[in-house]
Amino acid sequence: MPTTLATLLQDAPLGLSLKVPGRSEALTEPLAWAHASDLADPTPWLVEGGLLLTDGVQFRDDASAQAATAYVDRLTTRGVLALGFAEGIVHPQIPATVVDACARVEMPLLKVPRGTPFMQIIRHVSDAIARDERSRLEASLDAQRAVARAALRPDGLRAILAELEVRLGTWVALFDASGERVEIATRLNVPADASSIVEEAARRLLAKGRPGTIRLDDEGLTATLETIGRRAPLRGVLAVGSAGDLDSAGADLVSSVIALAGIALEQSRTLETARRRLRAGILELLRAGAFQVAESTASALWGSLPQGPVVVTMVAPEGTDTTLTEQLETFADRHQGRVFFAERDGALVLVAAQGDERLALPFLERAGLRAGMSGPISWTELDRGLDEARRAWASASASRPVAKFPELARRGMLSYLEEAGGEAVARRLLAPLLGDPADAQLIEAAGVWLENLGQWDPAARALGIHRQTLRSRVAVAGRRLGLDLERVDDRTELWTALTLTRMTPADRV
Repeated sequence: MPTTLATLLQDAPLGLSLKVPGRSEALTEPLAWAHASDLADPTPWLVEGGLLLTDGVQFRDDASAQAATAYVDRLTTRGVLALGFAEGIVHPQIPATVVDACARVEMPLLKVPRGTPFMQIIRHVSDAIARDERSRLEASLDAQRAVARAALRPDGLRAILAELEVRLGTWVALFDASGERVEIATRLNVPADASSIVEEAARRLLAKGRPGTIRLDDEGLTATLETIGRRAPLRGVLAVGSAGDLDSAGADLVSSVIALAGIALEQSRTLETARRRLRAGILELLRAGAFQVAESTASALWGSLPQGPVVVTMVAPEGTDTTLTEQLETFADRHQGRVFFAERDGALVLVAAQGDERLALPFLERAGLRAGMSGPISWTELDRGLDEARRAWASASASRPVAKFPELARRGMLSYLEEAGGEAVARRLLAPLLGDPADAQLIEAAGVWLENLGQWDPAARALGIHRQTLRSRVAVAGRRLGLDLERVDDRTELWTALTLTRMTPADRV
């Protein structure tokens, strides 16, 4: 502990006594230095927080109240903590004007007896400061060693964070790459009223996509948040609470923890790549029907696979998004046995037990992803589930980011085709008849004929033309479109195209 005025007064060999008590808290404030000077204005060479010693030579010729007040005011403005005045050297006793000036501004005034050298006081303070610095250094080294030992444990990351909390005596919180809180067994919790603030700050820091720090200091909450990982993608955020700014030893310890965490996470990249490939292999085993092998392999690494019936969710991010994969790894680990995911053909596939697919919705929303969900299937129908999820994903949009295949099926095939962009395909099919307004008769004739189930007489009467004229127009339309309208498939294709482009007579009514 650094020395204080109180400890100086308690040191009997120094023989110091308090002439002016000054502020009560001044007696327990750490002394940053002790120095002797008889200059009329020593303040240009002083810093705040120290004890100034003087023989009073500057008051030999002028010990007036004005001179003493000006002198003490200069010391107060500079931040000098206390004044020590030697008696029996220049002045038999401390001038009353100096006593009054110190009392006026509540600056502690110490009486130094003639037999106490200033150097003895200065040495006392400097030795105490040196002991304190040495103690802090030893504590810092001890903390660094403890954190390094913790890093060697099987649960290294969590161990070093728990050690950090013990050493700093404050709460510690870890957030993963997705901004979700990682549960750590520590003694202190994030204050309940500050939890949402800290979580939002962590996500804001991760959203920047580069290493950084945020300092929170508002309404009693003081915390520092720093990213883990020295290059993109970021691996998470460490939040450390405190009642004030960390001292240098505390800041060094936090930096060490960040560095160790970053190293540990960077070293795990190769392992994570292998895990992703293994996930993809398990998915292929499931598609091939090797359920027992897939289940035993998955159980050894991630826990059991979700029990059927299951729902397949497909997400297809643009490009290779390793951050998203890492976030999914954390998400799947949190819901072990309920969610399994793997990469396939550039897409991310999530398989969850029926009902548990809802677990992914908040995650997908935060990531701003479009997704498609299959209907409930058994594991033996995995290929069908993948196909349904892919088709549902194709129909997802900004207004409906998560599309569900059963809902598409209930709305019918035409609705599905329309949402999947079928109108564009239909217009390309009808393009040979869309360039000339005169061709509108051909489109109308074909549409009315199809509406009448390919019966010539009812269609001709509806159009008010001869049946041979109708036959001619339908034949021309078929040739121009490259369709054989004698075939059911080609008739269906034309009818679908006319419906999607709103060109059937019923759509125009």
